[in-house]
Amino acid sequence: MTVDNERRDAYRQAYEAWQAQLATLHEVLLDGTRALPGDAMKGLLNREARAKQRYDEARLRLLGIGASEDSPFE
Repeated sequence: MTVDNERRDAYRQAYEAWQAQLATLHEVLLDGTRALPGDAMKGLLNREARAKQRYDEARLRLLGIGASEDSPFE
């Protein structure tokens, strides 16, 4: 399977960004290495959620099933 370079790069960048946000979240929630006040915790959770959403969108585009105009099946 040949993958478009732009989609591949976007996927890798989104994946790495999500993993970085997830690692920070795990440091706080699982490892307890940092304590955050409520607003900072909310921001951390929101950043991770947005990074995951960007990763999911990039993954779907990479697979050719992103937005309807990108879909090879329509």
